[in-house]
Amino acid sequence: MRRLARLFFIFFTAWRYGLLPLLRDNLKPGLRRGFLSILCWASPNSDLPRGKRIRLTLEALGPIFVKFGQVLSTRRDLLSEDIANELAKLQDQVPPFSNEESRHLIEKALGRSIEEVFISFDATPVASASVAQVHFGVLRATEKHPEWNQRAVAIKVLRPGILPVIEGDIALMYDLAKIIERLSEDGRRLKPRENVAEFDTYLHDELDLMREAANASQLRRYFADSKKLMIPEMYWDLCHTNVMVMEKMDGISIGRYEELRAAGVDFKKLAADGVEIFFTQVFEYGFFHADMHPGNIMISLEPETFGRFISLDFGIVGALSESDKNYLALNFLAFFNRDYRRVAELHIESGWVPANTRVEELEGAVRSVCEPYFDRPLKEISLGLVLMRLFQTSRRFKVEIQPQLTLLQKTLLNVEGLARQLDPDLDLWKTAKPILEKWISQQLGWRGLIDGLKAEAPSWAKILPTLPRLIAESLAHSHGHGQRKEQNRELEVLKTLLQEERRTHQLLVGALLFAGGFLAGILVIGLGIY
Repeated sequence: MRRLARLFFIFFTAWRYGLLPLLRDNLKPGLRRGFLSILCWASPNSDLPRGKRIRLTLEALGPIFVKFGQVLSTRRDLLSEDIANELAKLQDQVPPFSNEESRHLIEKALGRSIEEVFISFDATPVASASVAQVHFGVLRATEKHPEWNQRAVAIKVLRPGILPVIEGDIALMYDLAKIIERLSEDGRRLKPRENVAEFDTYLHDELDLMREAANASQLRRYFADSKKLMIPEMYWDLCHTNVMVMEKMDGISIGRYEELRAAGVDFKKLAADGVEIFFTQVFEYGFFHADMHPGNIMISLEPETFGRFISLDFGIVGALSESDKNYLALNFLAFFNRDYRRVAELHIESGWVPANTRVEELEGAVRSVCEPYFDRPLKEISLGLVLMRLFQTSRRFKVEIQPQLTLLQKTLLNVEGLARQLDPDLDLWKTAKPILEKWISQQLGWRGLIDGLKAEAPSWAKILPTLPRLIAESLAHSHGHGQRKEQNRELEVLKTLLQEERRTHQLLVGALLFAGGFLAGILVIGLGIY
């Protein structure tokens, strides 16, 4: 009954903000269209732009639908520009839950009272969102952790009862997606069920704070020696699925430009550092912060760390395989070098477009999109517009957008927006190109070859001595049963010979490996790589 009431409220909200005509207009003449036309009668707000109507509807339906709109706004391969731009304006501002509930959840998770764990605890949250809210506190020292004494921390707490609310709204989203797919041909192209499934995954990842803590810990390990990025330390003994305690990071939100400028922060350096941090996460580690909006990024003003980025909120991260990284790096580098034919070839080689696609046609389409934007400062380039035109072009060639790259696209758009605010004159292409060239040299050049040889050497040392035995066994099994006795005698002789020659063989293999490594070193030095 409750689910039915919620569904009725959704349809009422859609009528209130004039969304039903959008669905009606995509239907063929018939009974369904006539019924919707009746429902659309006297629909208010129908004169507003369609993108704004969709945004207002999602805001009225609550924080879960708002978050869905935020995720959907990144799918510029599926949405028209006006809708995607409007959805990008969604703000997830949710009133905090009560101080009593927050204290109860923290004490239950930690198994101790607030006073036992913290010297001080600020019951008023410093931040509140649809899934969780954050409090500040100061830790007490324990017998196990005397170093915790007076450590300033941030405590993240999941909203009570959030899971049933999310499950209910997600189930309704699936129902609505099925209805849209059934009624509208254009709706099927938007793949609503696939988008709801993708959102379902992201949202459930955010509900496990242990997972978020692990993501933060891994990124902190990657950037342990960085002079450009800081990530809070996790206090694992105080982390649970619904409560997470981490180091408090002091800084100013990257969105407060006037305060940063007054503090003397170098915006040009900040913009370049941000681009470098992003591409390093993606191509060096294949593991990147995928929710880089101003609420999750601060700038340190402490003297010893002045001007460094501070990343927060690691509920959504992206991961890329080695093949993804290689493909993306080669694509980006081809773009930067304006080698549009190589871009087209890579799309075909990767299976993104049908194998029978003509390279020349795809090359020309990519050139027409990208060429006008090169050699311009960032203030004159909208990467979102470039992506949108690329995706429009991709539909003509039946490009299959890879799901593992959706988060990367979203994060790249975030980075562009931040860089545009910090330094409108930044040339994103020139800033990123050296990073990509260095990575490709390390992975695909001589360094990559040598590192690969080193990594595989232990396996070779184990496999090579066994090759003669494996060959002998293979030969033994290849003869008929009638020759088995003779075969066994020959095998025994062969084994004896192999045992005598094994030492010589191992010395020979070692000498070959040494000689190969020596020659490779000479080539590397001669080519000036080191």
